[in-house]
Amino acid sequence: MLMFQEIQARGHEQVTVVHHAPSGLRAVIAVHSSVLGPAIAGCRLMPYEEDRALRDALALSESLTYKAALAGLNLGGGACILLAPEGGDFELHGREALFRALGRQVRLLGGRLVLTEDVGVVGNDIAYAAQETSHTLGMNTDTPAVTAYGVYRGMKAAARYHLGGESMRGVRVAILGAGSVGRALATHLLREGAKITVADLKPEKAALLAEDLEGPITVTNADAIFDAPCDIFSPCGFGHSIRSPNVPRLQAKMIAGGEHNPLTPRGQALLKEAGIVYIPDFAINAAGLIAASSGASAEEAAERVYQNVLHLNLQSSRTGRAPHEVARELAAHRIRLIGSLGSMSNER
Repeated sequence: MLMFQEIQARGHEQVTVVHHAPSGLRAVIAVHSSVLGPAIAGCRLMPYEEDRALRDALALSESLTYKAALAGLNLGGGACILLAPEGGDFELHGREALFRALGRQVRLLGGRLVLTEDVGVVGNDIAYAAQETSHTLGMNTDTPAVTAYGVYRGMKAAARYHLGGESMRGVRVAILGAGSVGRALATHLLREGAKITVADLKPEKAALLAEDLEGPITVTNADAIFDAPCDIFSPCGFGHSIRSPNVPRLQAKMIAGGEHNPLTPRGQALLKEAGIVYIPDFAINAAGLIAASSGASAEEAAERVYQNVLHLNLQSSRTGRAPHEVARELAAHRIRLIGSLGSMSNER
């Protein structure tokens, strides 16, 4: 990857690589935009190759910029990708040391970035970082559960335009990813009478979800699910779940899920050509961020997602633009407008 070319093309303000050998800290911290406010940075801890860690930091931070802007938050977009320690295990007090070391690095950024949890990171981890920096949030929010409820409500909003009504009764939903978000989403959908097909890269997780939840659930594998007949395909994994070569296999009318960056720009273009509606991740999975940053309840945060998805689909129907294109334009428009206020004099 041509690193500096990619950073410049995406418009990032700052990308920092940090390392602290005693604690095992190895991380990429990216600030895409701080125009609207400090960059909210979802912190991920997973086994990563170094090149993939940088790519994901750039993509996630850009996505957070648009998510915060579209949600009406005074926050920018950031990301923090932690490379898991070799072997994947922590020694005694190792996790505390890792996140406190990270907290010190965040403190050095002087408030430009605010740390919150993402995949592989929980509230206790952010609490460790908070011992070293005040620039954290989300420790008291069940982010996956709130995110899943927002995705469910966003699906209903989109279904009004693309499935003939917002009821999920009888709607076939294929969920790729049986983690905390996918499981909570399936629970909401089953309660309303949807028919679920589920898959995960770890098949035992999908099987356990089907065993634990009551309702019409079909378990398949993470490749076969692309051929599953469905109305909605819902990626709820860790990113890049829908590879461009798999787009022609999709049976769905709509893509809507909790996953960040499930598609490349090429994949989004292929979906549009195929006549499949993509409700963008940064619009539909924003409820967790809204709740964590504003103190809104799960219901309030999900209602904001519902209204935002309604609005972008209304604008899409009026302009003939795809919903994911409209969403990006609306977010970019807010960033430009609010950013322009910085050129105004403070004098009265």
